[in-house]
Amino acid sequence: MVKVNVPVVVRELRRDKLSWALLVVINVAMLSAQDGSQPLARTDENSRIAHRQLVEKARRGGIDVYFAGDSITRRWGTSDAAYRQFLDNWTHNFFGWNAANFGWGGDTVQNVLWRLSEGELDGVRPKVIVVMAGTNNVGGTPREGVDQGVVEFVANGMRAILEVAQKKAPGATVILMGITPRTDSLDGASVMATIDAINERYARMADGAARSRGRVRYLNINRELAKADGAPREGVTVDGLHLSVTGYQVWADALKPILTEILGPPAATDHGPPPTADPSAPPARPTGDPNAAQGGSPTR
Repeated sequence: MVKVNVPVVVRELRRDKLSWALLVVINVAMLSAQDGSQPLARTDENSRIAHRQLVEKARRGGIDVYFAGDSITRRWGTSDAAYRQFLDNWTHNFFGWNAANFGWGGDTVQNVLWRLSEGELDGVRPKVIVVMAGTNNVGGTPREGVDQGVVEFVANGMRAILEVAQKKAPGATVILMGITPRTDSLDGASVMATIDAINERYARMADGAARSRGRVRYLNINRELAKADGAPREGVTVDGLHLSVTGYQVWADALKPILTEILGPPAATDHGPPPTADPSAPPARPTGDPNAAQGGSPTR
């Protein structure tokens, strides 16, 4: 007859159950990271410094319109000398609505999700949040057809952004922007099939939120920015990706009726925080310097 040490067997079973439970938790976390729904921090020091600056900017308050995104958003409302004409356009269009820019160059959807989760939206309580992100997930590598893996990864990340935005700013209307047109590394439009598929997912997210009484609106301005093949029209970008003043004005013209509907006409004064700059960019020269628009970081 075989003798069995029951307490030892029970301990082993319990240990196996704990190990299995731990393995399940790890696997779920890994799958979440793989499916794009988890935040991802930038590790470079310049991005860390910029994040701290943006957290401090959020703490200043006075923000009614909160812009989140990557470099396409950031360049519009930064104090970098290289982008002064974009800031002038930003001020011309949004002064009086207490708008603040929380874009950061090079961010993927998951990077934006991390920043919003880690203090940049805490206590802000804006009335409108404008989000544009996803082009850095797509990248410029030429591809055939729709990259469904990228579509799912980006859509899952954006869904998480909307959840964070609605949790941290439940009274805000979120304007979810479609990803704007871009060229691939061969100056073609091969990435646009994937971008269009992502934008279709964004539209469905906003529609679903509206049906469930969520405050999410989808806004796509690509009809005004793109040619028939989907690539950017001449003059609306500066490099096949980042918007020009003309491109930004198209965006502003689409936003302003919505802002007027939600906030009323812009006031004569503005209480939003001052714009921030890329920590690695050279300081802006005094206004009137003929070289003031030179310098800066061309990749952000």
